Amino acid sequence: MEKGLIGKKIGMTQIFNEKGAVIPVTVIETGPCTVVQIKGIENDGYNAIQLGFVDVKEKHVVKPIKGHFNKAKLSPKKHLREFRVDNIENYKVGNELKADLFQADESVDVQAISKGKGFQGVIKRHGQHRGPMAHGSMYHRRPGSMGACATPSRVLKGKKLPGHMGVETVTIQNLKVIKVDLDKNIILVKGSVPGPKGAILKIKSSIKNKK
Repeated sequence: MEKGLIGKKIGMTQIFNEKGAVIPVTVIETGPCTVVQIKGIENDGYNAIQLGFVDVKEKHVVKPIKGHFNKAKLSPKKHLREFRVDNIENYKVGNELKADLFQADESVDVQAISKGKGFQGVIKRHGQHRGPMAHGSMYHRRPGSMGACATPSRVLKGKKLPGHMGVETVTIQNLKVIKVDLDKNIILVKGSVPGPKGAILKIKSSIKNKK
């Protein structure tokens, strides 16, 4: 079954399993998320639900978005994300989805905007090797050969060069849910997820490891 939630990255910590082994986990606050819109095959060509996360004042919402929430008779939400689902009959506008949507030992995919790294060189950005560090080499951290000379007299497309790094949509797949705390509405996911602390995450059931 396809399912998903909007979450907020709280940070990383570690817990111990029954055997005493250390497990690094990311703490994610998941909702509560409100169903704002339901899309069906007849009108939209596919089945999906739109979720809203974090209440926001009406004065901070533009008129088209305000009208979108007025149509659903809901208070405005700061973040909106869409999730494909198998069956829209299980959802109604106004329903609240919480952390118990996922269970321990379940696999999920987590998507977010990665941290910004600014302008970086080819070693940090693309993992290239540096040149000899001796004084006479005159070549240390530069991009390397630009390619052809007279023909075609230009740098070929796709050349890995310095530039802006980060702030990209990144998805990490098959992360294991270690624990679900419904009282605090958080889930613990094994390993790291994209983005800094406070990043908004899109958590959905894994597409490569369905149970």
